[in-house]
Amino acid sequence: MPSFDRRTLLMGLGALAGMTAEPSFSATSRPTQGGLKFGPAHSFSFEALKGRARALASRPYRGTSSPAAAIIQGIDFDKVQKIRFRPEDALWRGQAAASYPVSFFHLNKYSRDPVTIFTLDGASGAMTAREIVYSADYFDYGASGLDPRALGQLGFAGFRANDGQDNPSDWLAFQGASYFRTAGQDDQYGASARGLALNTALATPEEFPRFSQFWLAQSGEQLTIYALLEGPSVTGAYKFDCARSNGVAMDVHCDLFFRGAPERLGIAPLTSMYWYGENQRDRAADWRPEIHDSDGLAIWNGKGERIWRPLINPPRLLTNAFADQSPRGFGLIQRDRDFSNYQDDGAFYNKRPGIWVEPKGDWGAGAVELVEIPTRDEVDDNIVAYWRPQVPVKSGDALSFDYRLSWQNEEPGYPADLARVVATRIGRAGIPGATEWPANARKFSLDFEGGALANMAVRFDIKPIVTASSGTASGAYVTKVVGTNRWRALFDVPVDGKAPVDLRCYLRLGDKTLSETWIYQYFA
Repeated sequence: MPSFDRRTLLMGLGALAGMTAEPSFSATSRPTQGGLKFGPAHSFSFEALKGRARALASRPYRGTSSPAAAIIQGIDFDKVQKIRFRPEDALWRGQAAASYPVSFFHLNKYSRDPVTIFTLDGASGAMTAREIVYSADYFDYGASGLDPRALGQLGFAGFRANDGQDNPSDWLAFQGASYFRTAGQDDQYGASARGLALNTALATPEEFPRFSQFWLAQSGEQLTIYALLEGPSVTGAYKFDCARSNGVAMDVHCDLFFRGAPERLGIAPLTSMYWYGENQRDRAADWRPEIHDSDGLAIWNGKGERIWRPLINPPRLLTNAFADQSPRGFGLIQRDRDFSNYQDDGAFYNKRPGIWVEPKGDWGAGAVELVEIPTRDEVDDNIVAYWRPQVPVKSGDALSFDYRLSWQNEEPGYPADLARVVATRIGRAGIPGATEWPANARKFSLDFEGGALANMAVRFDIKPIVTASSGTASGAYVTKVVGTNRWRALFDVPVDGKAPVDLRCYLRLGDKTLSETWIYQYFA
């Protein structure tokens, strides 16, 4: 499976500051505030959207074709950076009841498929929708060299929510297939989410269903987004309730209808980038010490165990499944938030938000799956995580899911008495400074922080409980790092290079567990 090119999603973000039938629009749309043009009003409800998605799933899939495809193909990275959406044309601009004006993305060679966007008015029980009619007049083409007269019927590539009425920066964006993301707590984009993952990391091509239509409503500081998902194997009706609180919280509901039977279904998929970190210094081709949007997969499983799996840049495409029953949460997290460990004052990897998925209701049996794809650069989103239900999907199936996405620096609700893993380092086995060291073995050094360890005085009876898929760990001990509140577990593990070694470790004092469980896959 090819990795997802980050430019597909980043395009434009840096450059900018009753539905039983398709509604028809008159040739003369009426202008309103901000210069936007709208189609005639028609009723809308989520139940109608759900019914439409169900009806579409009973018919063959019809893909979309981009208007002016040749022109769009020529709008490359440099040109799209020179196209600006006019802020005075933003939806809800100047409206006191709306906190976040919405701007729109221009089509380009990386986001070629147009989407239809509607605005909603009225209470949830009696909403009225009007299409936001596309016009090239909404954009300033500046030095791009493009002729707006040839771009009049393109359509939008997506949309973004601004930080405020007079603030050109943004905190949320939907663009490209079913991808979306927010700026989290530190106003910095990073990892992304998407509506659905189908056949990820299989020998057959991955399917990317897309949000083809959006309906937008705003009440105070809550932005509600409805979306129609369409793809060869599936259709879906989505609702996102988005609010800014200690980062961004999204309550997501989706109804899915399958016209096909995808081999691998991924619910609440997350996408990120990991090139190298302190655990893979041999991959550090760049001068910067570390480069990643996320440094680990966190899991809170149905049995209540907290798990931390540091990400790796593997030698080959790698898929790991963490079997579970009724998961409580999982996410891709950036725990290392120290600027000195990145030294990047442009990308600000230390500010990248984590994304935590909290299932609502019982998701039953399945697995959190982690896909890691080899990469040689930071432009590839090479990490994917999602929930895979145990029961295979059949054509004609209908499924519903509810979950919350939390875009913030740490996993929400992490237990106050449990230490976290904050660093994983690997080196040669044996004693530092020795003239000889064990062959075919590696030393692992894990730093833990917080929980019951936070204010604990130096002691020497904390034990690292280590297991390995091959061989037995030796020389294991725990020590407090001088001058800090960190505690370090060290142990040696035999490796022969013939197969990856799967490792587990947690800290214990007597019969009390002090930390989450660290899981790692090491390739010699």
